[in-house]
Amino acid sequence: MSKKVMVNPRNAYGEALIELGKKHKNLVVLDADLSKSTKTIMFAKKYPERFFEMGIAEANMITTAAGLASCGKIPFVSTFAVFATGRVYDQIRMDLAYSQANVKIFATHGGISVGKDGVSHQMIEDIALMRVLPNMTVFAPSDATQTGKIVHLMAEKEGPMYARVGRADAPLIYNKKNLNDIKIGKGMTVKDGSDITLIATGTMVEPALEARKTLKKDGISARVIDMHTLKPLDEKLILKCAKETNAIITAEEHSIIGGLGAAVAEIIAEKNIDIKFHRMGIKDIFCESGNPADLLEKYQLNEKHMVKFAKKLV
Repeated sequence: MSKKVMVNPRNAYGEALIELGKKHKNLVVLDADLSKSTKTIMFAKKYPERFFEMGIAEANMITTAAGLASCGKIPFVSTFAVFATGRVYDQIRMDLAYSQANVKIFATHGGISVGKDGVSHQMIEDIALMRVLPNMTVFAPSDATQTGKIVHLMAEKEGPMYARVGRADAPLIYNKKNLNDIKIGKGMTVKDGSDITLIATGTMVEPALEARKTLKKDGISARVIDMHTLKPLDEKLILKCAKETNAIITAEEHSIIGGLGAAVAEIIAEKNIDIKFHRMGIKDIFCESGNPADLLEKYQLNEKHMVKFAKKLV
């Protein structure tokens, strides 16, 4: 078995910003005292005159970015997901979403796998908060290759956008040959299957692929969908999977309330589709602090539990 290549999506973000900075002279980057962690420091070193260190003043950062956008700039703003959405929701709602400002929020350290930073830094509501905002596009890339491409797409398309990645290194799922397949609002069929569909987003795509291998050994054919865009959601692909397979599992490192699972459930219910369905995600609770692997096991967010749920449905 070949060893997985591990790359941190945060590094892919920093590298994409440098590439875009060369292409777009009006692209600027703002950070809230976390540039070493978000990797915007890479852009800061290359283009210091276009980098703005805003300090621990996230609300000010969002409003400043809206002002820069009104002057024709393409602002990317970054901090941890818990600060990028929860602390500054009113500013995002009014200055970005309502105003349709061309500001791109790229958040890192999403979900519970931030580890021992604790519940204060475990953001499990950000996708729900951003999904509900009119005019907002929402992403959760699954690996470094996809992250880089999505950052480019964010820069090229007009309007307010939000993207979140986790903290840890992640296995590469895609390569340069896949870049043209990564499109806003279009889910990706990573692996085909006929018995059950695993619709995953962000950090849960890799566990879905591992679960597929285990299920295959037991004679269960699983389809794996990478739903990197959560808004607009690929309704056509979801309906296709519901028609062609016997069950659907959604998987996300996020609350099952308002996230991917809720979005897919809305489509299934509205279209009156009779299909077995299960949402993997954080239930209506705050989580504990601890080692990332231990937390993912405790809250049933890994390959083992995905296999268990799939077998129950099938």
